[in-house]
Amino acid sequence: MMKIGPIIEVILYVQDMDPQVSFYRDTLELPLSYPRDLDSYDDQKWVTFETGECVLALHGGGKGDFGRDAPRFVFQVTDMEETRETLLERGVLLGEVRKAAPGVFVCDGEDPEGNKFSIESRD
Repeated sequence: MMKIGPIIEVILYVQDMDPQVSFYRDTLELPLSYPRDLDSYDDQKWVTFETGECVLALHGGGKGDFGRDAPRFVFQVTDMEETRETLLERGVLLGEVRKAAPGVFVCDGEDPEGNKFSIESRD
């Protein structure tokens, strides 16, 4: 039986990484998990903070385009192919599965109002 969840990640698209990292790390005091100990984060495209059960990920290159840059929820799944097939059968709009990083497989989707989400499995 298909199982979706828990939410493992919220991706926030940002335009200017260094001040965003400073805000979440220094002002809100979230523990920075990746990458650590850099003098500048301006050239980084992926920075993560531990927030308990769920990771806050800053994704560089945001342009302020709501449809493209809106925050994205990422749900963990145990069986990517089975989950994707079940969701497609239920009429969910889904893209193709892609390898996001070694051992990490992601499939992007949309809810009925066009809000973006992803399902993710790890080897």
